[in-house]
Amino acid sequence: MHNLITNEHVESFQRDGVVLIKGLFADYVDIIRSGIEHNMSNPGPYAAENLKEGEDGRFFDDYCNWTRIVEFKEVIWNSPAAEVAANLMKSKKAQVFHDHVLVKEPGTAKKTPWHQDGPYYFIDGIQNVSLWSPMDTVTDASLRCVAGSHLWDKPVLPTRWLSETNFYPDDNKYMQVPDPDLEGMDIKEWDMEPGDAVAFNYGILHGARGNTTNKRRRAFSLRLLGDDARYIDRPGPTSPPFPNHEMKAGDEIRKDWFPVIYEEN
Repeated sequence: MHNLITNEHVESFQRDGVVLIKGLFADYVDIIRSGIEHNMSNPGPYAAENLKEGEDGRFFDDYCNWTRIVEFKEVIWNSPAAEVAANLMKSKKAQVFHDHVLVKEPGTAKKTPWHQDGPYYFIDGIQNVSLWSPMDTVTDASLRCVAGSHLWDKPVLPTRWLSETNFYPDDNKYMQVPDPDLEGMDIKEWDMEPGDAVAFNYGILHGARGNTTNKRRRAFSLRLLGDDARYIDRPGPTSPPFPNHEMKAGDEIRKDWFPVIYEEN
């Protein structure tokens, strides 16, 4: 097991679906910050601005850029993230799914809506992990995760953040997004330093507060897959879409597009 984590971290992740890892990217903060600036100056095809007209601040996000932004590639291949992820997942390997940048500039009151990552994806399996890491000290603009929500009977219906429309038909396979604050759910959130990371399962309901401070809130996320990841058909286009992937239901996730970056000896 990597020395950044203990058996307690693994047990918490397996039980709650979410755990804080101190210092996971501590040695890569400057590199990630540089990559984020590159990304914002040269947005990819999936880049989005998530504020409506009249809303203050800026809420930028973009994903699937590690193959063209060298700083992200260096972090993915050389940081301890892959080994730590495999340990948390109880997996023999860790496979890249995608990277994601989310930036809330000072004075951005808009919250990141409550959602689960899993329903947006064409991934089936329970061995998976998202690693969310701020590149700035975070208190008020922190990530919030509902412990145990990865074990719910139904997934939450995914929506588009800006238009607030549904990704898929609203049928009985999905549940509407609950309000964890109103319903008294067990919400985990932490004050975090640059390079700390929240590790959470794709099935965890999560969101983030707005950034009403006078400082930036830059976050880098890395999504990884474990041994049991398989392709699953969804009732509509997924996000990310990864067009022309040619996988069919039940297939292993192709390693040429989604490379294995850690494998147990």
